Amino acid sequence: MKLLSAFITILFTLLLMGCDKKSDQITNADEYDSFLVSNDNKKTDFALKEIEFWQNKFDKAPNQTSYLNKIAANYSVLFEQTGDIQALYKAEQLLIKSNLQLNYTDASSLRTLAKNYITQHRFKEALDLANKAFKTGDKINETHKLLFDVQMELGNYELAKKSLVAISDSNDFDYLIRLAKWNDHKGDLEAAIAMMEKASAIVEKFDNKYLLSWTHSNLGDMYGHAGNIEESYKHYIKTLKIDPNNSFALKGLAWIAFSHEKNTSEAKRIIDVVSKKHNSPDFYLLKAEIAEYEKDFASQEIYLKKYFNTLKSKNYGVMYNKYNGFLYADDNNTLNKTLVIAKEEIANRPTPQSYDLLAWYYYKKGDVKQALKIANEHIVNKSFEPEVLYHLACIYKANNEINQIKSIKKELQASVYELGPNMVTKIDRL
Repeated sequence: MKLLSAFITILFTLLLMGCDKKSDQITNADEYDSFLVSNDNKKTDFALKEIEFWQNKFDKAPNQTSYLNKIAANYSVLFEQTGDIQALYKAEQLLIKSNLQLNYTDASSLRTLAKNYITQHRFKEALDLANKAFKTGDKINETHKLLFDVQMELGNYELAKKSLVAISDSNDFDYLIRLAKWNDHKGDLEAAIAMMEKASAIVEKFDNKYLLSWTHSNLGDMYGHAGNIEESYKHYIKTLKIDPNNSFALKGLAWIAFSHEKNTSEAKRIIDVVSKKHNSPDFYLLKAEIAEYEKDFASQEIYLKKYFNTLKSKNYGVMYNKYNGFLYADDNNTLNKTLVIAKEEIANRPTPQSYDLLAWYYYKKGDVKQALKIANEHIVNKSFEPEVLYHLACIYKANNEINQIKSIKKELQASVYELGPNMVTKIDRL
């Protein structure tokens, strides 16, 4: 009877384990394999044809600056679809040429070039162009939208809020997605998601496929941050049904497989396919993170080398400064590079995130008092990003301000999915 009882107990335990495993399983390869197998990209093909078409027209009529803008727009699509940084730079060159011909007086061309600079993280130059566009008086609301985007990136939150108020319209898609960003910045993720859902309902009515895929991919990201992984997955699948080559959504699926399901083989399978279609350094960082989780430190080092080699060979400017700064901080031999980058980031965009890098440098250097001083002045209650909060908790602990850690630790434990499985032990040690 004892043996039978023991057998039943073991069987029951195994069944429970099976149920737990099933509950963790959210991804379904049958739903997204077709997006991985396909090598067709209609958006890329169409953009290439459009570039050739408008280039031929411009060659015959070089005084038609509108043709330059159309060519530039399609190079921007190529960058979005392939990750080819040279396509983004080509768009910039064409837009500069267009603005020169128009003597920097056409608001639409100014705004388009500013958006290109935002993508390149050249925010101060983008602000200068946005201000020029504002002075023209043409379509002020469009410029306010741009000003909101730029001022948020620069950390000028009160100025951003003024532009947000200026375009206030609860039935306007552009306003709602910016209101969502504002709520997210304030730490109210629930309100941010509600605004994005409302924006999604608006574009559903008009069947705007580009905006639909953009909205669903962002909702996938936001639901993930909120810990609702099932809803996150659903929105990524919705994105891919509209835009099968959406690298952001595919990367989102890989992250669910890795961070939630701990299925590293599936995560790597997805990444291997996506990284061939979309050539971005981000994927080497994700591969390095997975290798660290698998305790394959040799592969981790290889991926990080490939990441830095890619940045060096293709010249991404300051687009990856934040990532580089924190990576350099992990090695005493490169720690001084973190300080250089932190100062550059603060000069370019004095946000709480930029000051977080500076504070982290001093923490890693051992000057925990200076790290705390920076944190108290520029970070506390100004950013609610889990990574920033983790750094803040480490700085508090180093300064024996233990009472400050408890509430942060609770938030971090709720954000483990967003931070990744490598952070679990680090958070537990706080």
